[in-house]
Amino acid sequence: MALTQASAWRLRRDALIAQYPVFISSESGIQIPVEMIHYGVTKTAQLGLSRGLAEYCAGTGVTVNALLPGPTHSDGLDEMAAKGMGDKSFAEFEKAFFEAARPSSLLKRFATTEEVANMVVYVCLEASSATNGAALRVDGGVVRAAF
Repeated sequence: MALTQASAWRLRRDALIAQYPVFISSESGIQIPVEMIHYGVTKTAQLGLSRGLAEYCAGTGVTVNALLPGPTHSDGLDEMAAKGMGDKSFAEFEKAFFEAARPSSLLKRFATTEEVANMVVYVCLEASSATNGAALRVDGGVVRAAF
């Protein structure tokens, strides 16, 4: 079904999830890591799609945003770390990761999934209605840019 202005208005009326679509992109979408070019390209595409949809839905009350989480402590990270930690503790693994792979991090630790979810909650609130078409960083300062 093609998205029309009328269907965008229906999205607003019918479902919260459709009123506040949020793409979970990544800081890798604007700072593509050489070891994960394929991942970075898909995350860059999400940024373009989210901005395009926000422009398409302009004036309808539907807000479309993208989040750019940085390195995040998730179940997937635990699995990856378990394979590469050897006899190191998680704290040692984390320290080594940020020294070697993400030295630009200001947080110097993995974000929690709850910290990322907090930003999702914010952009799904009526109070955030002026936040639209944005790429919001939850990256712990990994990206070296003011904007």
